[in-house]
Order: sequence, then C-alpha cells, then structure tokens
Amino acid sequence: MSKAFTKETDGDDDDDSPGLPPLPPGAKNYITPAGYRRLRQELMSLLDVERPKVVETVSWAAKNGDRSENGDYLYGKKRLREIDRRIRFLTRRLDIAEVADPSLHHGNHQVFFGATVTYANAAGDERTVTIKGIDEADNLAGEVSWISPIARALLKAREGDEVTLLTPAGTERIEILQVQYPAPVDAG
Repeated sequence: MSKAFTKETDGDDDDDSPGLPPLPPGAKNYITPAGYRRLRQELMSLLDVERPKVVETVSWAAKNGDRSENGDYLYGKKRLREIDRRIRFLTRRLDIAEVADPSLHHGNHQVFFGATVTYANAAGDERTVTIKGIDEADNLAGEVSWISPIARALLKAREGDEVTLLTPAGTERIEILQVQYPAPVDAG
C-alpha cells in the first residue's frame, strides 16, 4: 500500500524531549540566565546552521530520482522532523521561561532557586547540589531541578535547619550545612 494512504505518526505531537519532566500545571519555567542563554543559543544554531544544511542535503537528494531508496533523502527528512520538533520544544520553553538570577541572593543563607546547598544526612554523608531549572539540571554535575524532591525539601530552609526528605525508602532527616550563591557579575 502506498504511504500516501496510510496514517503514520512520526511523534510530531510529542514535542517534549525524552528525559525531561513536564512542568507542573500552572508552574513557572524557572531558569538561570546562563541556562536561558544556552537554550537560546541551541535554538539559534538549529535555525541558522543545522536546519539549512539539512534542507540543502534533502533538496539535493530529491533531485537524484527515486526517493524511496535514497538514503540521503530519507535520513534528511527524518533529521528535519527531529530538528523541527526540537525547535518547537525550545521555542515553547523559552516563551514561558522565567529567568531568575541567583546572584541576587548572594550572601543570603536561605535556600532559593539557584542556590548551591551542602547538606548531610543522619549518617553524616555530605552532598552538594545546585538548584536549577528543569531544562538545565544535570544530576551528574550535582545540579537538580527545582521540582525534584530534594530541592522541594531544601527550598526556603536556612543554614543549620533540619528538613525532612521523602525518599522511596522512607523519610530521611537532612541538615543544611552551607548555602551559597554566585557573586553578582559586574555590569561595568
């Protein structure tokens, strides 16, 4: 049967990138200025560099005849769909982004978005995490999303406070040892 008469889904309706949790309903998409710049730079690179290159390749491959067996054409069309899906995702996320500069809290000892927090559990194991937006968090680098359980437990607490963290193994008491924020960048 011809592809023209079959309904195939390319996943175009699913614009959220795999691995990124959706925003809670009604929540703002908090992001640091550096994270916003990184996402915007990725969007501009896709629009100005990568997409035009792929369009050029697809256009060239389309001129080579039978498209059903043309690898450059088939791969190019697939790659274009991936790029367009990522462009839509980035555009939506940047449109609703709420840039929050953590350096505004420099010197503060209360946990807010953008804080780097060192805490210890009851066994005395210390861990340091930085609270970031869901589009920029990287667990391997010690960055957690502001909607993660650890961040929610830490938010609004102060150095020296003990908070309760809900884990799959049960509740755990953790003590906040240190709260840091990046220093303000001098505009001059």
